[in-house]
Amino acid sequence: MWTDNETDIDFLNFSGVAKTAAEMIRQVQPKPVSIGVSGAWGVGKSSLIKLIRNELQLDKSRPKPTLLSENGFIFVEFNAWLYQGYDDARAALLETVAQTLQQEADARKTGFDKVKDFAKRVNWFRAAKLTGSTASALMAAHAAHPGVGLLAMLGLAFTSSKKEDAAKGEKGAKVSDSEEEAWLKAAENETPPKEIQALRNALEAALRELQVTLVVLVDDLDRCLPETAISTLEAIRLLLFMDYTAFVIAADESMIKHAVKRHFQGVDDALVTNYFDKLIQVPIRVPQLGVQEVRAYMMLLYIEASRLDGAEKDEIRKKICERLGRTWRGERVDAEFVKGLLGHWPDGLELRLDTADRLAVLMTSAKEIAGNPRLIKRFLNALSLRMSLAREQGVSVDEAVLTKLLLFERCGSPDAFEALMRSVTEDPQGKPTVVASMEAAIRKSENAQFEKPWDGTFMRDWFALDPALGDHDLRGALYVSREHAPLVLPENRLSKAATDLLEGLIDHPEMADSVKARIAETDPRSLATILDKLLELARKEQEWGTPKILTACLAVTRGRAQLGNKLSAFLKDRPGSQIKPSIVPRIADEPWSSEVFPIWLADDEVTGPVKTAIKHRTEKKK
Repeated sequence: MWTDNETDIDFLNFSGVAKTAAEMIRQVQPKPVSIGVSGAWGVGKSSLIKLIRNELQLDKSRPKPTLLSENGFIFVEFNAWLYQGYDDARAALLETVAQTLQQEADARKTGFDKVKDFAKRVNWFRAAKLTGSTASALMAAHAAHPGVGLLAMLGLAFTSSKKEDAAKGEKGAKVSDSEEEAWLKAAENETPPKEIQALRNALEAALRELQVTLVVLVDDLDRCLPETAISTLEAIRLLLFMDYTAFVIAADESMIKHAVKRHFQGVDDALVTNYFDKLIQVPIRVPQLGVQEVRAYMMLLYIEASRLDGAEKDEIRKKICERLGRTWRGERVDAEFVKGLLGHWPDGLELRLDTADRLAVLMTSAKEIAGNPRLIKRFLNALSLRMSLAREQGVSVDEAVLTKLLLFERCGSPDAFEALMRSVTEDPQGKPTVVASMEAAIRKSENAQFEKPWDGTFMRDWFALDPALGDHDLRGALYVSREHAPLVLPENRLSKAATDLLEGLIDHPEMADSVKARIAETDPRSLATILDKLLELARKEQEWGTPKILTACLAVTRGRAQLGNKLSAFLKDRPGSQIKPSIVPRIADEPWSSEVFPIWLADDEVTGPVKTAIKHRTEKKK
């Protein structure tokens, strides 16, 4: 399984983009710069931001780092989504910057006064109370002259009345209560525009004194509600374009445009576009992944999850990324190339590399995935989970077959998937006869055409994907895929009377003995199905004393003696720690109990009271 988090390990050959962005920040210093990293959800914006930070940390030409600053840069990573619903994003960002500077001043033993001045001004925004008339006047001014006085409007957001919320520094940069109260009282006569400019001046002075560049990394705006997204961007605007600052902002442009439209109702599309453009000097779009990149990404995920040691993984990753940088010259990253990078591969890994090789085209072209790294990772996690379920339940499933079926489930037509399920359940051997002819046709001609619901580019590519499923028994694969659709085989279909009986036993299992006559009238095959369904529910029980579901299971096995072996096998398979003494007299008179009791007696997890009850009951029978 792979975590669904950003990483600072380059699996997508983004290092070139990260190096370019980092070099741009270095070259313009001490002048300000703002870089926008745009792209849809899951394409790798967060990972690219981390790679940019790594590149800045590698700069050996910068001054020796202190405890906090690294190569002349101090970093503030700000995730507005974490504050949503708990705090004002603008105030939270300013406080985070102030706290970081205070820690840096403490580490360097310098710049205390400048940092203290900035921290006090941040506190003013927390504590200031602006009157409604002031707010109305500023809003009216902005409406009359768009773009003028916008900075002044930003001050209106910081209206927290709780003095204890004001940010405090530490050690030399700490602001005392008396200083703060005096300063805040004096600041009451200042206008928001003046205080905003004073805050900017204070920050720039503190950075100059510390001789560091502040790099603010803003992420996860995609996840924020429109109000939080705009609040964060306005806070960024407050600090933008000052010497010794660099902003790297990750956001989905379409989301930002939506947020602007919601927040500033009535603005036209041109102003919506300009809003984000005015924040960003250097736009960077996350590179779109092609087949080569998707194939390499999937292979690297499999390699990362393997038993290879860290040095081998890192060396393979570097060589694959180097090769990706030359794919424009016709060089390929495929299974043959990757297998040649190492003389020995752990068991099963080569097969997974072949899986990635086959799937890359569909993972790139299918619109439901479209080469999105996060969706690819989720697909592979779902596959891993289902293989684990299959092993846990003793279901024999070929991983390549399950992979192809899972891809169809996610990207294919629901009507086509339903037809596939129906074909499998109706065939005595569980084979999808409905697709056999189409798989054969596409292998004869790439231009083969099919009728609905089997038409479309995805279906043609899917039919051509190995392995062909027409001759495979898919019952096991569909069984572990029941989250999408239930597997109902012919022998499991119940009559109306049997269905009513099953529903009654599920709803009121403790009343099972009252329907003995109905159980006796039910045909053996239906009873076997009913018991299977009851045992599926019984697996959820964590204590086996006298749960209600046991009463229903016993009633069914007494109606059909041959089913006792199935219940016996189920009970023998329960963890010994779940068995309670009260179950012993409950099943002692069943003919199959003589098979269950010896298993429990030999189980170290079964408690002494249970074993004592079994021995007592056995002696009583004798």
